[in-house]
Amino acid sequence: MKRVSRNVLIRYRILAYVTAVLLIPLVFVATPLDLWGGVKGPATVLGIGHGYLYMLYVVFAFEIAIKLRLPLLRMVLVVLAGTIPFGAFFAERYVTRVWKANQREPMRNEDHVEAA
Repeated sequence: MKRVSRNVLIRYRILAYVTAVLLIPLVFVATPLDLWGGVKGPATVLGIGHGYLYMLYVVFAFEIAIKLRLPLLRMVLVVLAGTIPFGAFFAERYVTRVWKANQREPMRNEDHVEAA
């Protein structure tokens, strides 16, 4: 298997954490304030922020899932983890473990680039 760049992992991890951190106050603070208190501002701001960043998260999660050759079900779960409070934290740990295993795996001969 071809090794996956550390930059791919870092991009994914940053978006996973940011998406998760925005989703927690959105779900547990801003949405109740909106529904039961009539205060719409926090839900609007956090919702828009989370929505745009989630789109980036999906791109980076899909990229790393393809490069690590995750099974289809795992790939779907990793992508959807950004919509579940605390889910992206668990998905990030799983993807990081798979990435580390990918780095330890010996490269095949056709994966090496010949120096001219």
